[in-house]
Amino acid sequence: MDIKITPTFLHGKITVPPSKSISHRALICAALADGRSVLHDVLDCDDTAATANALTALGAHIETACGTTVVDGIKTPAVSADIDCIESGSTLRFMIPIAAALGTVTTFRGRANLPNRPITPYLTEFPKHGVTFDTEKMPYTISGRLTGGDFPVTGDISSQFITGYMLALPLTGEECMIKLTSPLRSRPYAELTADVMRTFGCAVDIGQDCFTIHRGSIFESREYTVEADMSQAAFFLTANCIGGDTRPVNLNPHSAQGDRAVIGITRGFSENGGKAFDVNAEDIPDLVPILTVLACFAEGTSHITGCGRLRIKECDRLNAISTELNRLGAKIETTADSLTVHGVKSLHGGECETYSDHRIAMSLAIASQRCTEPLIIKGAECVSKSYPDFFKDFEKLGGMADVI
Repeated sequence: MDIKITPTFLHGKITVPPSKSISHRALICAALADGRSVLHDVLDCDDTAATANALTALGAHIETACGTTVVDGIKTPAVSADIDCIESGSTLRFMIPIAAALGTVTTFRGRANLPNRPITPYLTEFPKHGVTFDTEKMPYTISGRLTGGDFPVTGDISSQFITGYMLALPLTGEECMIKLTSPLRSRPYAELTADVMRTFGCAVDIGQDCFTIHRGSIFESREYTVEADMSQAAFFLTANCIGGDTRPVNLNPHSAQGDRAVIGITRGFSENGGKAFDVNAEDIPDLVPILTVLACFAEGTSHITGCGRLRIKECDRLNAISTELNRLGAKIETTADSLTVHGVKSLHGGECETYSDHRIAMSLAIASQRCTEPLIIKGAECVSKSYPDFFKDFEKLGGMADVI
């Protein structure tokens, strides 16, 4: 699906969709709990559907109606399962150790760039804890049952490995410690995992370089409401900084989401008169594409650093966002792990690609506010990965987006 956007400024109230990160975690905690949980406002998108389907394949029962999701926890784990993670890195990295801890012989499949995303910490540690991989290339098949103990894990590839272990290790019934062998990037995502786990009754102790799951920790069923997604709010808060006037009405300023940092970044940008800014994005990688858009219209030269891991996301996001914005008239330079953005007054229109990446598509749509001619976004249907109604909401805010 290609979308033609006629440039105009966005304005009006907007209800930001529920957090994708929290939705993944709440579904998993509910599925691993004994009994029935009732979840409100679980995000309905491709990625969370992949996680729900994975949990169902492992033995959970999940039904959703009218914004309420009822989850009956896994009583008897499936003997075997075949899980299609689609393009969800979270689903893959969270569900591998969970399936292993349940003792389910499981095959994991995926599409697009997912087979290229690393799972090295599992390949390294699983054989020491009773689990084998039949192949080191997707589709992966695991067998055996995960045992507890110590798990040395690198923290510089993805915090998703830490989260995967945190969610799975209570199922071992043993004392477990995740020991970081390098500094942990995106630490707020691991802290968010701990926050949701504690809400579901499962305690996690967090140190600077270790995470401890105590013997006897269990998940408990409960009622839970997923809050608004700060990474999606970032699109509208950025829109405001470059000429729009949207009003997100449901944000939690005290959220445990690391991407809440966008509130301070955009507020600082406005209070500083739109001057250039510097941001270390190690803990907020999902904000990089839209912050690059913000930097395009800053006065002066901005620097976004700590971005190296974005080269192994749904696409090489550093290359994608810089290439497409430069195609429209931006002035962006990249290194292996940083962006240098020289501010411009406006962009011209034209055609741009999404690389099948939802955050690239949505960032370009927000950038259209400062285009002098219509912008055509090719492959815009990729927003279904995290925000299926993005273009509907875009139009509700006065945006002019037509399918061509």
